[in-house]
Amino acid sequence: MPTVFTMGEALIDFIPHQIGVELKEVESFRKAAGGAPANVACAVSRLGGGSAFIGKLGADAFGDFLIATMQNAGVDTSRVIQTKEANTALAFVSLKADGNRDFSFYRSPSADMLLNENEIGAWFNERDILHFCSVDLIEAPVKYAHLKAIFLAKEAGAFISFDPNVRLPLWNDAESCRQTILEFLPLSHMIKISDEELEFITGIQDEDKAIASLFVGDVQHIIYTRGAKGAVWYTRSFEVSEPGVKVDVIDTTGAGDAFIGALLYQISEMHDFDESIKPEAASRMLAFANKAAAITTTRTGAIPGLPTLKEVESG
Repeated sequence: MPTVFTMGEALIDFIPHQIGVELKEVESFRKAAGGAPANVACAVSRLGGGSAFIGKLGADAFGDFLIATMQNAGVDTSRVIQTKEANTALAFVSLKADGNRDFSFYRSPSADMLLNENEIGAWFNERDILHFCSVDLIEAPVKYAHLKAIFLAKEAGAFISFDPNVRLPLWNDAESCRQTILEFLPLSHMIKISDEELEFITGIQDEDKAIASLFVGDVQHIIYTRGAKGAVWYTRSFEVSEPGVKVDVIDTTGAGDAFIGALLYQISEMHDFDESIKPEAASRMLAFANKAAAITTTRTGAIPGLPTLKEVESG
């Protein structure tokens, strides 16, 4: 079975008990496992796929909790390193009335930032997938660990997936974030980008021109997500779109991760997936991923809200 490797941050989300108030007004929280790459790994395994997480955590109770959570979800954590040099990252979240979020991060530095290139091995095989985001592409050892992992994965014939997942509060300035994303885009075979990120990353207001500008380097597939409006799959030869699934939203935390996890799960299950994928298959895969994301928004927390294959297929 191919493995979906995800790489980057795993952290603790402190989810508020109060909804519809600003973070400064929240009186109590509950802890939940989070971090987009960790969420995606769990999304894949919850659906029945093979997944593994690559990263570094603190040698602390929060790091232990994250490892146990991923293991309980079926994720291979054998490539997770724990260190006493820094603590596990924390994120305090506030939930608005519409289910959207505000964040306050505690990670200066956090353990995930200290993963270095010498700790990356030749773990990848043909048909494996390596998925990463931009949070851990900041100027720190973990950025260069990513570059080595991408090189080794490509050398083995693996598929590279990149979700920029922009989190500007974690960068010194917006332009550094943008330029780093542009640096990593050409290294990827597939990009997942949201309507909120498109103009920021490309610098182009016109949607069609902005999407076209993303076909650089090795990019073969662009997955454009539009929240409740659904998603569009672009290749150089076709585009297909699927509408969103209407549900009563409680919490959008992890919805994008559930979406890309469901997409990567399906890609890993296909023996003939390549740049010649047909529109019919792309449409079917988007519909599946939209369902997975929608189910997640009806529950609280990222990993606890992830659906099983049975739930998506019967949804």
